[in-house]
Amino acid sequence: MKISRFIHTLLMMVLLMQGCAFSRGTLGDDIKSDSIAAIQKGVTTKDEVFRLLGAPDRLVPLNGRDVFQYYRYDAKAGSLLLIILNFSRLSIKSDDLFVILNRDGIVEDVISSKRTKALAFRFWPFGE
Repeated sequence: MKISRFIHTLLMMVLLMQGCAFSRGTLGDDIKSDSIAAIQKGVTTKDEVFRLLGAPDRLVPLNGRDVFQYYRYDAKAGSLLLIILNFSRLSIKSDDLFVILNRDGIVEDVISSKRTKALAFRFWPFGE
């Protein structure tokens, strides 16, 4: 009788120690669409880009040109936490902005993408 009660208590503890976890994290600042729209190719200067967007997250020298990269990463994870085995699914998307400046410090090109709006929690770790 005591062994049966012990086994039942142990099974209940194991079942209660399992759980689910959801987490979310972001890296970088939001890139405002109106700031991107204010940048004009061949007109906007390096100083104006700084005023509109702030300091770049990354500066890449490229063939005498400067490439300013601004980014924002959004990550969401859902996890099933078991005693012996854990399952987790991580989804990451990013918003990226590249501002290419010529040798004179004038904007030559602007390349942007905004993908973080469609990021959803996906709990089930297998397949879609």
